[in-house]
Amino acid sequence: MKTTDNPINMPALGFGTLIPDAAATINATRNALKAGFRHFDCAERYRNEREVGEALQAGLAAEGLTREDIFVTTKLWNSNHRPERVEAAFDASLNRLGLTYLDLYLIHTPFAFQPGEEQDPRDQDGNVIYDREVTLSETWNAMERLVDSGKCRAIGLSDISLKELLPIYESARIKPAVVQVESHPYLPETELLEFCKEKGIVFLAFAPLGHGIKSGPLEDPVILSIAARVGKTPAQVLLAWALQRGTALLTTPKTADRARENFDISFLPEDAFNEINQIQTRKRFNEVVKTGVPGFIAKGN
Repeated sequence: MKTTDNPINMPALGFGTLIPDAAATINATRNALKAGFRHFDCAERYRNEREVGEALQAGLAAEGLTREDIFVTTKLWNSNHRPERVEAAFDASLNRLGLTYLDLYLIHTPFAFQPGEEQDPRDQDGNVIYDREVTLSETWNAMERLVDSGKCRAIGLSDISLKELLPIYESARIKPAVVQVESHPYLPETELLEFCKEKGIVFLAFAPLGHGIKSGPLEDPVILSIAARVGKTPAQVLLAWALQRGTALLTTPKTADRARENFDISFLPEDAFNEINQIQTRKRFNEVVKTGVPGFIAKGN
């Protein structure tokens, strides 16, 4: 399936690197590159940028590819929202990844945490300590300066609602190139998707398989029925649906076989595509948009 065209030349099929184990990170990243993935999504918060960077360097050499053949994203974590901390955080990520520039840098969530080295600052009662002294707009202005410097080719936001996105979009000197949010048939985010299409923003869906959580889209009777009809796996059906509606997507296959499966996507018949659009179940699997605290990351990791 042809990847979605977009103004920043981001391959629509992306590999997400949220993998707690270091060795597994290296193996999965190498497998993804070998399977054909050219878009790699990282984050300071995942604490494995160094392993991803090592895997990419080795993988590029093994596959006869260059840095320009891949698209690499990473993200600014919540404890670095203060404008004076943004460039240092960016440079640290760049160093860990072993790169000289980034294709895309995202604000990981619109929530600012207490500034410092502690990624998950908590008070004595276990509550997150938020930073009320900085606005998202101020953080965005610092992100814009990274583009000015030439070290970063595009910037965007993650885990954000349309309501939070609108004021940033309207006031931004450099408009967001990408918005990354959870999206699948149980959480289509149609209004946000339409806004992104209208404004030329890439809508990047994470958890297109519903994080594999049961019960979720992978076990939905509609998805299972379509998969049987078209001779594809339920995962391939969900990924095809995401691409067909005009989104880019992230998936995290852990094995070589799964990486090949997730990269082998074919368009669905129109009736099957429409059938998925009619699914009425609504469910969010990751509540990060409400707190800034992501799920699916092992504690202390």
